[in-house]
Amino acid sequence: MLKTLPPSSQNTAEDSHGNELSLTEVLPENDTKKLMIQPAGLSAERRSPTSPITESEFLYYNPQKIAAHYQSRLGQVFKRILTVLKPTLLYFLGLWWDQRRGIALKDNRRRAVQLRELLTRLGPAYIKIGQALSTRPDLVPPICLEELTKLQDQLPAFPNEIAYQFIEEELGDKPAEIYAELSPQPIAAASLGQVYKGKLKNGEEVAVKVQRPDLREKITIDLYILRKLAGWIQKNLKRVRSDLVGILDELGDRIFEEMDYIHEGENAERFFELYGHIQDIYVPKIYWEYTNRRVLTMEWINGIKLTQSEEIKKQGIDARYLIEVGVQCSLRQLLEHGFFHADPHPGNLLATYDGKLAYLDFGMMSEIKPPQRYGLIEAIVHVVNRDFDLLTQDYVKLEFLSPDTDLTPIIPAFAKVFANAQGASVAELNIKSITDDLSALMYEYPFRVPPYYALIIRSLVTLEGIAIYIDPNFKVLSEAYPYVSKRLLTDPADELRTSLQELLFKDGKFRWNRLENLLKNARNSQDYDLDLVVNQALDFLSSPRGKFISDRLVDELLNGLDAVSRNVLHNFTYLLRERVGITAVNEIPAATAEQQQTLEHIKRIVGILRETRGFDPSQLAPQIAKIVVNPKVHNLGQQLASRFTQKALTRVIRQLLAGEEVKAY
Repeated sequence: MLKTLPPSSQNTAEDSHGNELSLTEVLPENDTKKLMIQPAGLSAERRSPTSPITESEFLYYNPQKIAAHYQSRLGQVFKRILTVLKPTLLYFLGLWWDQRRGIALKDNRRRAVQLRELLTRLGPAYIKIGQALSTRPDLVPPICLEELTKLQDQLPAFPNEIAYQFIEEELGDKPAEIYAELSPQPIAAASLGQVYKGKLKNGEEVAVKVQRPDLREKITIDLYILRKLAGWIQKNLKRVRSDLVGILDELGDRIFEEMDYIHEGENAERFFELYGHIQDIYVPKIYWEYTNRRVLTMEWINGIKLTQSEEIKKQGIDARYLIEVGVQCSLRQLLEHGFFHADPHPGNLLATYDGKLAYLDFGMMSEIKPPQRYGLIEAIVHVVNRDFDLLTQDYVKLEFLSPDTDLTPIIPAFAKVFANAQGASVAELNIKSITDDLSALMYEYPFRVPPYYALIIRSLVTLEGIAIYIDPNFKVLSEAYPYVSKRLLTDPADELRTSLQELLFKDGKFRWNRLENLLKNARNSQDYDLDLVVNQALDFLSSPRGKFISDRLVDELLNGLDAVSRNVLHNFTYLLRERVGITAVNEIPAATAEQQQTLEHIKRIVGILRETRGFDPSQLAPQIAKIVVNPKVHNLGQQLASRFTQKALTRVIRQLLAGEEVKAY
């Protein structure tokens, strides 16, 4: 924390080298922990062309300001381009030569090491690419995977002297005065900073994260070059319709936020508020009095990386279960609250020794707006339902297609993409295979990838990569469907009620098997509440919005009750005819095959509900009483009772009259 300045010097101070500094407040007033330091009197207008980028100028990502900065520094830009191109071309030339000699990359450790070293030399932006690849055993050979994994937290460290200087500048005192203990060397070094293990004066163990020097300059010039390249591709390659510049700007926003440790601390606290209650999820505490823009102090977590499956197993922890927990947490991030972790690589996920999944890094987070969240759920329903015409409309709502696009040729293209799922559940597919197929489709038709989508896919594909590493047969979509089912049954949003209607009805016919599958899947969701489902279902069915479903549901229930009554009357008239000898009473036919099938569905659903967590037979009577006295249920019950009584009486009268006619003859 910066020390409070006396009134006479509120705008200036001196750093540890005696240089004059100015204090600039960049966030809301009276938030003293969020002050940032910049060199006094060195404004952007008076800086020389060779001056490095300062934090004060580029605290937030601004592509126009960055472009203006580098347009007068073309020599610096070309030098950076050559720095990247030369070793990259040499590396790929080496791979080509190996291939000519029959040496495969999967058997060449030397090339795997070179790849890791190349990405490390190229800087933080390229290290991020390597981190993403390190979670994809289905894309990267094992020997490369082993090396790329080191990019998560085993990068070269920068000198302690610089780190200690940053701590003093950011927190206002020497490290020895702030911390009771600090590890002599960093225990981990990642793309944007390095971490020391420390102890506060009160004895609490902490992780102290210190940012790398010159980080903003390195990130900014790479983003500038890549953005220029993206703009050129968009302008000159007509086949590329996606907003590459927008995607890069979205990534730039997230990386600049990640370079601000105050923002990361706020992300951690928001993440805890939204997801800290989920069973076996752990979010570390932030120590704000020891945190500023380039230094973050947070609770120390003892644990094991999720990819260290043998070590986890030795501790008696189920790694697959923790992945399931991570998937459930990710679903709530993406589809419920919209605030999601965009960088869930193994270095950021730990299995704690008491069997919890701990999230460590909250620098790269992103958000999805409610229409997009509901749109994703609707798209899942339409894929499951094979409603590809509605799926194309989902892609319009999700901004992949413009509203004036001719959707006619795209519908059969979607059917072809999901053709391999016709004989199996869509949940058995994996996200990577679906995204690969969709990528090919998007190249052929006028799709454009919206910026928000890139980070969602990065998050999901990375998580799936970790899951596959632990269990090659793990299917993320299979684990996701219980949550989607629960949302469809419990979320009162109009969008999802419409999706539920589309799922349960086809050509006006009620599909009991779909309801059975929803109930079976939903009961496996951790926070599935049977009482909530019943109450919300009754509220919805008794409302004008639910009239379509309630009318048809009454018809289906009547079929079931009719089947029961037919079977009872059939047995009763049979006894009268055979045992009592009253031949005037015609034998009433048993239930039709369709009615009997409806009755079987109802029986199965009752069985599913009985096996659902939260179903308590001892509480059944009070629950029924509660439902009966609910005024919203009266109309529904009266409608059902009236129609059933009318139908039953009509049948009995018809049968009796028919019997009299037989007797008269």
